[in-house]
Amino acid sequence: MSRFKNEVTHLQAHVKTLRLGAAALFVVALLLGFGWWSAPKSLTIHVPPDLRSGSTRQWWDVPPESVYAFTFYIWQQAQRWPTNGEEDYPRNLHALSAYLTPSCRAFLQQDYEYRRSNGELRQRVRGIYEIPGRGYGDDPTLRVQAVSASNWVVTLDVSADEYLGAEQVKRALVRYTLKVVRMDVDPERNPFGLALDCHASVPQRIELPSAPSPASHPASAGSHLQGEAP
Repeated sequence: MSRFKNEVTHLQAHVKTLRLGAAALFVVALLLGFGWWSAPKSLTIHVPPDLRSGSTRQWWDVPPESVYAFTFYIWQQAQRWPTNGEEDYPRNLHALSAYLTPSCRAFLQQDYEYRRSNGELRQRVRGIYEIPGRGYGDDPTLRVQAVSASNWVVTLDVSADEYLGAEQVKRALVRYTLKVVRMDVDPERNPFGLALDCHASVPQRIELPSAPSPASHPASAGSHLQGEAP
């Protein structure tokens, strides 16, 4: 009789073990399902048009070529006033808000207020473009400096042209040193996962070297710029 009783006890213990195992598997399945549901449906992978290192790179790595292209494109759009700076400048800040850090947008808003109060925006048309020979490919180490895996300093050498009606009122050769940070918080509005954090240092007025001649010397940084602000 005791043999049958021991067998029943053994079977009951085995059933209890199976039930505990099934419960544990159910909990694991729930956790896996939650992880699958909360996982991102897409990842942004930066593949620059530079085949020296092939196309193999870590998915979270942002190459300097992509950082420079992002910085120049967003900054150029922010500084573009196609018809009237008094209306275009604030519209640019609103349209590009997802690509600017809150502190950078506040700084540019103050810049807008300053320029408007000085009469530098009304009916002004403005655009900036990269100075030939001073792009990323001409000096990559100067153009993009990696501070960390999520912070960069980008140097842009651009020409800023402003017009009032048909008359050109300003042509400035400017060096902008801008901060860029990783800010992957809104992939719907900012698929790059990067944001401008405005100036790392004060913009510099620059001059291009004059044409070589026996008596000529390269021009140094100077103040060949009309107006108060670049």
